[in-house]
Amino acid sequence: MAAGREPPTLAGKLSTYAHLVAAQVRSQAQYRVSFALDIVISALTALIDISGVLVVFLVTPALGGFAPAEVCLMSGLAMTGFGIADLVVGNTERLRHYVRTGLFDVVLIRPLGTLPQLVAIDFAPRRVGRLTSSVVLLVVAALWADVAWTPAKIAVAVLSIASGAVLFGSLFVAGATVAFWWIESGEVANAVTYGGETFTEYPVTIYSGWFRRLFAYALGFGFVAYYPALVLLGRSDPLGAPDFVRWLGPLVALVAATAAAALWRTGVRHYRSTGS
Repeated sequence: MAAGREPPTLAGKLSTYAHLVAAQVRSQAQYRVSFALDIVISALTALIDISGVLVVFLVTPALGGFAPAEVCLMSGLAMTGFGIADLVVGNTERLRHYVRTGLFDVVLIRPLGTLPQLVAIDFAPRRVGRLTSSVVLLVVAALWADVAWTPAKIAVAVLSIASGAVLFGSLFVAGATVAFWWIESGEVANAVTYGGETFTEYPVTIYSGWFRRLFAYALGFGFVAYYPALVLLGRSDPLGAPDFVRWLGPLVALVAATAAAALWRTGVRHYRSTGS
């Protein structure tokens, strides 16, 4: 930084990030047909996901003790939270390219946060298609499940989506950070993030043993949609968990975000430029 130059203020940083995101949107929107097709394909991804859930009901009237409308409500909550995380920080998976080529050096020398830069310079507006489809599916599922909406239940739905977005976003960041030590870690990270989304689209009751304990509780996926859906549906937990468990989603998201932030800072300190 030049001598005597004032460090950027928070408002200045936010303005810079906004300009970086806007530049990405403008550059990708230049190719209108390609841009439109990307959004449509992204939207179809959510439809394919929910189709996979509905196909199961061709051979069974209920899944894990839940009717089709109830399972679709869980899927809608999970997919919406994931869609937000994917739109905002899903492009962190490109970190391994930055580490491999040494481009992360450019990110480090700027007087801006490393993670916000990475998010802004590779922002992918096409992913808004997936999020839009997920929101529509959630609304349809809520109407189909005949949820008795009250201000409290609306708050539960919004909070569960936000908590899911933070949890998935934390996993995106944590998975990408592994590239500081293991560049070819993409498949492992995808197994947790995209695999976790698939896990949350179904009731926890269909899983058992160590698999359920690991993904539903240790990794926190059970708190993304399953427990909030129980609140919205006014149902008790078939697994017999205490009532307070269904309210732990925000706490789980906070723990995940704290751990991901700590891992990111450690990874940045570990970085030794290309060839390390």
